[in-house]
Formats: sequence, structure tokens, C-alpha cells
Amino acid sequence: MLLNKLIVDFLRVLTTMLLLALIINAIAQEKQTEKEYQNRYRLMFYNVENLFDIVDHPNTRDDEFTPEGSRRWTNKRFYAKLNNIYKVIMAVGKWEPPAVVGLCEVENEFVLNRLIYETPLKRFNYKIIHYDSPDGRGIDVGLIYRDDQFTPLHTEPVPVTFPDEPTDKTRDILYVKGLIGDREMVHIFINHWPSRFGGYMETKPKRNRAAQILKHKTDSLFAINPAVSIVIMGDFNDGPEDESIAERLLAKKVNDKPDTASLYNLMLVERQGWKFGTLKFREYWDTFDQVIVSGGLLQQSGPLWVNTQPEVIFHDDFLLKDDERYMGKQLFRTYSGFSYLGGFSDHLPVFVDIWMSDD
Repeated sequence: MLLNKLIVDFLRVLTTMLLLALIINAIAQEKQTEKEYQNRYRLMFYNVENLFDIVDHPNTRDDEFTPEGSRRWTNKRFYAKLNNIYKVIMAVGKWEPPAVVGLCEVENEFVLNRLIYETPLKRFNYKIIHYDSPDGRGIDVGLIYRDDQFTPLHTEPVPVTFPDEPTDKTRDILYVKGLIGDREMVHIFINHWPSRFGGYMETKPKRNRAAQILKHKTDSLFAINPAVSIVIMGDFNDGPEDESIAERLLAKKVNDKPDTASLYNLMLVERQGWKFGTLKFREYWDTFDQVIVSGGLLQQSGPLWVNTQPEVIFHDDFLLKDDERYMGKQLFRTYSGFSYLGGFSDHLPVFVDIWMSDD
């Protein structure tokens, strides 16, 4: 009996010690995770597909997105859309909501206010940077940021104009300069370049013009500091190898010896996961949504750097549905034609992690 009691007591002590060791290890891992997330800042971009309010604004072509319009765009559908965008932002952030979220196809500051104050995003103290663009439909680019992780120092809209067609209007490029982690400077450009509506060849000069304007801005930054940290995100309505991106903006493929004063397209990195793009037309996928960074961010010896290996396109199952007509998967959209589906968007979001050294 005494031996049995000793064995039982020993097993209890051993179990207690093992449990204590597991708890200590879990706490250590949690602290390490917290430390990593203190040093990691996630930036994302999302074309949210027609985030309109329900008001008919007389100076823009937004009539279809009203309760009486062809989309039957009601307050209920508007708030369902807001909550869907909130879900995507949280899903992209995983442990932590992104520090910076660039958005396009947002109608105005009102819809951004509703997004950050009337969804659960209100818990994370997001702020807004937005300017009205001259786009005929009234859609703009915008940016929301967590003010405990990013501090804007300068913001401005960069007009995209066409000298040969001065009456043709499109979205501005949003430029934001600020501090990541209240310490290191980063320059962010949010884009939504002219669409291909009217034909690829017919509209290509407009996207080339947008690339020229953006490159002028980045060249100016490189001239001041060749090691400047630049992050370019957006829906470019062109792929990484199209003329506007590859030849006009000169966004290169990532290599082992990046030049600090050059731009590199993270969508050109070979990946093992998601093999498709960010949007689908019939059976064809394209990668119009992209993340482009300056070469200095590819060098881990600097104060800020990005890891080029993880996935850049966010593609969780809830954003997709079976494509019964063209096979495979398709985007779970808000509308299919004029039929309301209640989905998310016709684009997948993209993201990049910026890491900061402890020094």
C-alpha cells in the first residue's frame, strides 16, 4: 500500500511539473509572439467593389447605387457591405488588424467613417485619409490607419491628368508619408489606375500616363535618399509584366542583389501556394492588384525590411465560390450583373509585412 501511495504521489508531482512546464512554455511563446507583432506592421490593399452610400449625388454617376436605382442599393445592403469589408480586414490581419489599409472604389469620406465607426473596427482606433477625386462615377482611393502603429506626417492627392484629353478624369494617386511604429519613415502610394473599359489598346496610354506620374514622384524621393522606404499598392488595371508597370514604372522582379534606388514587384516572386491572380474574367485570372516596394526594403540590414516569401494575395475560402460555368473558383462578389449576391468583392486583397529592427 505504501508503495502504491508513493507511486501515486510521484505521478501527481510529475503531472504538476509537466503542466507547469507547458504553461511556462506557452507564456514564453506568447511573449515571443507579442514581441514579433510589436515589430511587424502589416499593410494591405483592397478593391472593395463599389462601396457607395445610398444617396444620389447630382455631380457623379452614382444613380444605380440608390434605393430606386437599378442596383436597389438600400441601407441594409450598404451596412452588410461594410461588415463584409470589416471581416476581410480582420481576416487579413489575423492576430492583429493591419496597421494600414489602402482602399479603392470608395465613394467618399462618409462611407469610410461608417466603416471605422459603425463596424467592430471601432475597437482599433482607425483614422482616415481621403480626398475627393474627379472620377466621373465619384469613386476614390482612401486609406485607414491605426494611429498607435502609424503616424502620418504629410498627405496629398496626386492628380492623374491627360494633356491630350484634358476633360478625361480619373482617380488621384494618394500619397502618404509617415512613421511606422512612431520611429521609421515610410512613403505609401495608393493607386487605382484607369480601367480597360473601351479596350486594352485604346486605354493603355492612360495607364502609361499614371505610371509616368507615379515614377516622377518616386524618382524625386530616390533623389533625396536612395535608400528611402517606399510601398506602392493598388489596382493598376494592368498586370506586373504589362508596359505600364514593367517599362514605365520600371518595377522589376525581385533578385538577390536589389538596388536600393529601384522598385521591385512582389507579385513576380515565385510562390508555392495560390497560383492564380486577384480577379477573374470568365476563365482567366489576372493580377491587377499588386504590391511594389523600393529596393531598400529588400535588405534586412536596414531599419525596415519586407519578407518576400510569404503569400501576398489573401485568398481564404470565404472570399471564393465554385465557378460552375468556367470551372475552378471565382470571386464571391456583391453583385453578379444586377443580381445581388451579398458577397465581398470582385478582387482579392493583397498585403505586405514591414518588419522593424529592435535597434
